[in-house]
Amino acid sequence: MMYFETKITEASIESLRELYTADVLPESINIQKTKKEFTGDFTLPAFPFVKLSRKSPEQTAEEIGKALKEKLDFIESYNIIKGFLNLSLSHQIWIDFLHKGVQNPDYGNTSATSANQPILIEFSSPNTNKPLHLGHVRNNLLGDAVSRIIEANGNKVVRVNLVNDRGIHICKSMLAHQKFGKDETPQSTGMKGDKLVGKYYVAFDKQYKTEIEELINQGKSKEDAEKQAPILLEAQQMLRLWEEGDKDIRKLWQNMNQWVYEGFEQTYNNLGITFDRVYYESETYLLGKEIVKEGLEKKVFYQHPDGSVRVDLQAEGLDEKILL
Repeated sequence: MMYFETKITEASIESLRELYTADVLPESINIQKTKKEFTGDFTLPAFPFVKLSRKSPEQTAEEIGKALKEKLDFIESYNIIKGFLNLSLSHQIWIDFLHKGVQNPDYGNTSATSANQPILIEFSSPNTNKPLHLGHVRNNLLGDAVSRIIEANGNKVVRVNLVNDRGIHICKSMLAHQKFGKDETPQSTGMKGDKLVGKYYVAFDKQYKTEIEELINQGKSKEDAEKQAPILLEAQQMLRLWEEGDKDIRKLWQNMNQWVYEGFEQTYNNLGITFDRVYYESETYLLGKEIVKEGLEKKVFYQHPDGSVRVDLQAEGLDEKILL
């Protein structure tokens, strides 16, 4: 918009010199945005120039408007309301203006300076037991959009992805692959790696529900059946072995996670999403446990009767969160 204002100011000074043999300063040209109730894009009040023209505000505005239209090809028309000269820009000028902006990748951007603090934006944060779903797509697009907006305003942005690569949900996919996988790999099946792992997460859930139903038929309560289903107990044991560093379990975990990472990378590339840092829960969870332990000792957190450590956020309008 400043481009048009500058051009109108320059042409106005030139027109006033030609019309009234008067030199005026740029500060005397008060270009305003036209009010919504009137037709036009920019408005130039003619009142300051009446002494130069020795004519009415309307006549002065008419003469200036005619001169500006001849000098500036982007002025399509003008109208005068009580001494206010309203200038309308041509549609083609707006189209060309927008095209130039689209073709310039740096248009509207402000260069980052050392005075601005870096801003960390963490987004995506997938689990490695299944492919990215629609919720992740939404999260990715929002995170990337916010990052770009903040960068365009002159800030250094660090894009961070915290991958949830361990835990019972990961072991469920691993166990199902052990039981039902028949050594399938992305290469042998032609499936995208994250989708193949997701297939076994679904297989686990299917078997889990079958075993729950069998236990209920044997007289167990639904609550007990959900806790005692053999495949769940096996998954919990696998998690314990993983935490103990069992070599075979760790190898299976690394292989299946790598399949998922390769699948994720395809999706990120398709979306145009990149990260500056990628962190993994498997590298931070022990530190997290120590922090939870410290919070428990300081009574910031509390231990639930079921043994879990929780934090009560109801006073903040949230609910209880299980930390460990």
